[in-house]
Amino acid sequence: MISERVVLASASPRRRQLFSLLEVPFIATAADVGEEIEEGESPQEMVCRLSRAKARMVALSYPESLIVAADTTVVFNGEVLGKPADEAEALAMLRRLRGREHTVLSGVTVYHPAPPLSPPQSWGGLGQAITELAESAVWMRAYTDGEVARYAATGDPLDKAGAYAIQHPNFSPVERIEGCYASVMGLPLCHLARALAQVGLMVPWMCPRYARASQGTAVWWPGRFGKGYYEAGEITGTRGNSVELAGTRGS
Repeated sequence: MISERVVLASASPRRRQLFSLLEVPFIATAADVGEEIEEGESPQEMVCRLSRAKARMVALSYPESLIVAADTTVVFNGEVLGKPADEAEALAMLRRLRGREHTVLSGVTVYHPAPPLSPPQSWGGLGQAITELAESAVWMRAYTDGEVARYAATGDPLDKAGAYAIQHPNFSPVERIEGCYASVMGLPLCHLARALAQVGLMVPWMCPRYARASQGTAVWWPGRFGKGYYEAGEITGTRGNSVELAGTRGS
């Protein structure tokens, strides 16, 4: 079991909320790094690189702590949709996504300061960094122009990749997902738990419970490491390794 302090490299209230569900004591601090995609870099490579960069930055201030960092982005038709610069850009993003499928990518990195035995990646012999990638398919509902305008006017989209929060109680923009609900919120808990286990920090493995606690509706991730299915509403039955739910929007 790890005895060092755990530091979450994020100022995001959503990530703090999600991380707290793991029941691991932690502190949170911002990691200010540029979030632009580099030339020749794929979106998947970008989120993994940025999560490592955030962990490295915070490790400079907390060299003896276990660091957790994450980065999330939205990809639509091959284009990265980051955080909108203003309300007009948020409106444009949400109209593009309306009624369509897109991908949400989250990279999460766990850095442990102890010298590694055989780590996936070493930082100059000073510790080990383990990075996981979560990829989810998301289908947006056919919300109206009026709904988009009211949501954008709240300012909520401005600090979110793709200009939306899946858990927003009034807008509820998502019809269904295949993948990780927590990842779409900003912190893939199942992937994080797997990375933490590799450095000796075991957490309870109850991802469906975490999802329900974070959103208040029915969510399912079948299997330990596999993809899953989500649709807001009441559970009506099962289908293979997934749970079927009524096609109502989440509250």
